[in-house]
Order: sequence, then structure tokens, then C-alpha cells
Amino acid sequence: MTTLMHDLRSESPEIKYCAAKNAIAISASNPKRLYAQFPFFAKLLDGDNQVMKWTGIRVVGNLSQVDRTGRVTRLLPRLTGFLKSGNLITTNNAIMSLTQVAKSKPAMREDILEQFLKVERYRYETDECRNIVIGKAITALGEFEDQIQQNRKVRNFLERQTHNTRNATKIKAVRLLHRLERQERRAKETK
Repeated sequence: MTTLMHDLRSESPEIKYCAAKNAIAISASNPKRLYAQFPFFAKLLDGDNQVMKWTGIRVVGNLSQVDRTGRVTRLLPRLTGFLKSGNLITTNNAIMSLTQVAKSKPAMREDILEQFLKVERYRYETDECRNIVIGKAITALGEFEDQIQQNRKVRNFLERQTHNTRNATKIKAVRLLHRLERQERRAKETK
């Protein structure tokens, strides 16, 4: 771990970004190995280096799997704030991070999913970037089918996106709506 942390501080972009990729992978597969370094990754959220900021966002989300002290909970406003950053890559990394937090911390899930619905109202570099972000949010919502099945706000959001100008986003919305409808039909049949 010492080598990884050393490499993350390297002046060489090649070394630093390779270490960043490794940190994300380690935090996803074995978050306990990096949890002691939580302050380092949390500090990256405030940095000017975008790649390192994205690394911090992703690692913090992954560390939520082992966070028992509320560190991630305290950072939730920062993580959700990245959803309205205006930057496609920052926002997509925040969605991935927040999806992991919502899985790891069920008490925060409803608030996080509510934040995903707001991305359609935020400004991004272009309309196409906004549509890509919406597609990423739909994919994230799909991770929680059981929790969103009866959520009218989610249904309304998805219905609006069936008219999205980005075909891939439109398809994601249609497919998730169909899965929710099938799930609802099955639930009625078992009653």
C-alpha cells in the first residue's frame, strides 16, 4: 500500500494516473485495504487535478462499503454536489460513486436516488452531455428496481426520458420502465 500511496503523489502523470486506476480497482474489490487512507482520497475531492478528483470521487464511494464511522455520510453533500458540476465526466463518476453509497448505506438510498432525478434539470457542457448523464442516472436507478417500483417520481422521470433526443438514453428509459411494469404485474399475480 505504501507504494500505491507514493505513486499517487508522483509528479509523473503516467505513474500517478496508473496508481489512480489501481486505487479505484482496489477500493472496489477490497475497500478495507484503502480505508485507512480515507482522508487522502477525501482531500482529492477539492483538488484542481480533474483525474485525481474523479479518482477521489470513485474511491470514496467504494470505501462506503466498509465505512462504519460516518465519514462517507459527512461527504454526501459534496458527492451529490458533483451531480450539478456541469462536467460530464465528473458527474458520471459521482453517479457511480453515489450508486455504491446507496447500495452500502440503505438509510441514504432514498435521498441519493432523489438526487439522480435532478440531473435532467442541470446544465452541462452541451445538451448531448446532459442526455448522457441522464442515461447514466437511469442505469443507476436500474440497480434499485425493488426500491423504485412504486416511486411515482421515478416513473415520471423515466416516462419523460422515453422522449429523450439521445437514442441510447431513450432506450434505457423504455427498458427500465418495462422491467418495472413486469415486476409490478408479477407482484399483482402473486397476490
